[in-house]
Amino acid sequence: MTAEKIDPAIATLDPVWERVRREAEDIVRREPILGGAVHSGVLHHGSLERTMSYRISLKLASNEMSAQILLGIVEEAYSADSTLGEAARADVVAVYDRDPACHYFIQPILFFKGYQAVQGYRVGSWLWKNGRKDLAYFFQMRISEVFGIDIHPGAVMGQGIMIDHAHSIVIGETAVVGDNVSMLHSVTLGGTGKADGDRHPKIENGVLIGAGAKVLGNIRVGYCSRIAAGSVVLEEVPPCKTVAGVPARIVGEAGCDQPSRTMNQLLREQC
Repeated sequence: MTAEKIDPAIATLDPVWERVRREAEDIVRREPILGGAVHSGVLHHGSLERTMSYRISLKLASNEMSAQILLGIVEEAYSADSTLGEAARADVVAVYDRDPACHYFIQPILFFKGYQAVQGYRVGSWLWKNGRKDLAYFFQMRISEVFGIDIHPGAVMGQGIMIDHAHSIVIGETAVVGDNVSMLHSVTLGGTGKADGDRHPKIENGVLIGAGAKVLGNIRVGYCSRIAAGSVVLEEVPPCKTVAGVPARIVGEAGCDQPSRTMNQLLREQC
């Protein structure tokens, strides 16, 4: 099969996809042994949505459900909801902008499990919102098994999400994560017991959550705040503050307007 060609006019309208394709071609030149994987995973497709449909279905396939069946489900979601593709692009840019180990737009798509898991979650969330909860649970299960990240499909997550390293992330059913949030590995957005109902944190835009932090209960973490690594947050956090400790307490200002973008986690330094 030959790769689908991208229209130059579309490339102008979709610079993220155009850049991903250029970087894919560079990989093939640099490392021909990856040519088959890069062609089938990226260059064969005509859009980022088609590429992500292929990647998600390939990663989540198992003896219980084939990649072909999953491909149809994921393509249906991307066709029905344009915000899934918008979020996929915003998340790519977020990872590239904030992760010093990310040097190309294509890296998260091919290699970063945090990015891939979030895109899989987004499809599961679409299924959940459209009443297909059993299938959404299947997506949650497979994402947890494959990537080690457990995001309930009922959780709400904004765009421009960056989850660095991403191992052992847990995000509960009624959690809400705003736009342009960054978090590192082993973060939990959980409840405080077995009570039902609205029981998980609400993370506002621009928040930075350090590695191993636990935010528990139906509490609000104000916009552009910072949670230090290893903290246990049990009370609401005002906007633009830094909290640290077990239990977490306010230790200062956030230090800048966009802590989730600067990624500065040193308590005594400005962003």
